[in-house]
Amino acid sequence: MNAPSAASALDFTSVPERIQSEVQRAIQRSIKGVEYIASSGPVPGATPKDIILSRGTMQLYHYRPMADEIYRIPILIVMATTNRGYILDLAPGQSMVEFLLKRGYDVYMLDWTAPKPEEKNLRLDDYVLGFIPECVRAVQQDSGETDINIIGYCAGGMLSTLYASLFTDGPLKNLVCFTTPIDFTQMKLFQNFSDRRYFDVDRLVDSVGNVPAEMIVTSFDMLRPAARAVGQVQLWENIWNDEYVKSYRMMDKWGNDTLPLAGEYFRQMTKDLMWDNKIFNDTMTVGGRKAVLANIKVPILHVVAEHDHIVPYEAARHLIARVGSTDKEEVMLKGGHVSLVAGANAVKRMWPKLDSWLGERSV
Repeated sequence: MNAPSAASALDFTSVPERIQSEVQRAIQRSIKGVEYIASSGPVPGATPKDIILSRGTMQLYHYRPMADEIYRIPILIVMATTNRGYILDLAPGQSMVEFLLKRGYDVYMLDWTAPKPEEKNLRLDDYVLGFIPECVRAVQQDSGETDINIIGYCAGGMLSTLYASLFTDGPLKNLVCFTTPIDFTQMKLFQNFSDRRYFDVDRLVDSVGNVPAEMIVTSFDMLRPAARAVGQVQLWENIWNDEYVKSYRMMDKWGNDTLPLAGEYFRQMTKDLMWDNKIFNDTMTVGGRKAVLANIKVPILHVVAEHDHIVPYEAARHLIARVGSTDKEEVMLKGGHVSLVAGANAVKRMWPKLDSWLGERSV
């Protein structure tokens, strides 16, 4: 039997239909592309809230309850100083804050704005011994409760662990950390970027004061140099998918909304953490007080991401081993540094885990 020729194997009757489909797709892509450029995009961080405290770069929000019965112990979320808190409140159905409110938690957030030039002298001491305790007191006064739960994200988790190691007599009841770095020698690219042989941090801070957001964004981009280009290609390929475009725009807005860092805070982070790895080495002091992880005795949950390119597991894995708590747990979940808390998998994995862990400890 003779094999069919290449020409006879092709189904030429489908060619016009395929061409028409591609033409329609190109038209739709162009229309959606114009809509994308012309529209302002969704507004994140829309869950109703009130500002109960504001001082300089610090903003303390209280989210309005969404449940009839509320857990006794309120939650204070501590964000990283480079990032805006609305990553945890992107949109209805895609908001960890909304999820917690509907599950009956009383939620507060310590968020940040760009430090002003006159705030260039802010140090770790100001965040750990000033801002966090001030917000804790405000939450206590507003909620009428003495005990408090703290959730810290990334560097916000690092600040929260330092706070927990120093304020061992309360009022902290439970501590939750997301993707929190402890061993800064394992932040490989950041280590190369800040190598003391080549990086003159004193000259930088003395010259510019607060470290510009553009420098912070560039350092993150260096972790995945092609990520922005790939993201643009994927956006174009999915431009007619409204849900994809909505999610992309919110994530892109958040990524570009990175905050400057107070100059002295950056100098101290570089020298004490990137160079001397003081938290890991148990030599960290804050305001003259020794901050040792073993001093933390409250229940602690640390959630890490399997594919975290910003805080690799090797940088985060020592936290649970180092704290002195007897009730402690580490959970590794699929996802990256951001998708762990805000992606589709977060809805199914991380948020329910957080709810089950906190729920039995918040009564």
